[in-house]
Amino acid sequence: MNAPKSAPAMAHKVLFDDGTRRWTVFGRDPAKPTAVIDTNQYLVQHAGRALLLDPGGTEIFPSYLASLTEVMDIGTLDVLFASHQDPDIISSLPYWQALRPGIEVYASWLWTGFIAHFGGKPPSGVPDEGGTLPLGGSRDLRMIPAHYCHSSGNFSVYDPVARILFSGDIGAALLPADAPLFVADFARHIQHMEGFHRRWMPSNAAKDAWIARVRNLPIDMVCPQHGAIFRGADVGRFFDWLSGLEVGSAQGSAAQAH
Repeated sequence: MNAPKSAPAMAHKVLFDDGTRRWTVFGRDPAKPTAVIDTNQYLVQHAGRALLLDPGGTEIFPSYLASLTEVMDIGTLDVLFASHQDPDIISSLPYWQALRPGIEVYASWLWTGFIAHFGGKPPSGVPDEGGTLPLGGSRDLRMIPAHYCHSSGNFSVYDPVARILFSGDIGAALLPADAPLFVADFARHIQHMEGFHRRWMPSNAAKDAWIARVRNLPIDMVCPQHGAIFRGADVGRFFDWLSGLEVGSAQGSAAQAH
């Protein structure tokens, strides 16, 4: 499979850095075709190892790779994680595997045979109860079940060191291209995520089970794969809002988009 041609780098920002562990978010891709939904990609680095959370689709691979080479040695990239099976999450898989043969890839066991249709070697199947992503012993990341929170085989990732929860499509918002990286006004932000959650989160029971799993964790940021990042008091506001939201409804034109 031939890799796409090079492209301008996308925007990136360091979210956490304690000298050993670093989180960087990439997004707001200037080279992205207008028909392609904007996505957030996350790089986690620790002690000479690097991991990509939801590395994205084939359309953004060139600009994402250009951005990564600005901040890291690609030779340290060891692990890919896909929260679920969608093409905007992991269709770039064969390009990463061509770039880094032998890279470890993790996704729900439910989707390994489906993700294989994108090409390359299938991921290692994560059991329903979750597990850890290898980054350094007791400082590993935790894969937390989020099944039926958009996908029937779905995981969030929690970092107890950075106190960051990568939530995948939970917390996603469909924002204008010039929207800020962090939620600036939670009340106004609701209009950009309500329709998405009502349509794409099919189960209130699953949604409530996920909130129960993560709400009491020490969390400074909730980082979704689409839209803006919740931090500080907006973390609690987001959990409160989601807890009271009835999902599984197709009402509203905003719910038609993905």
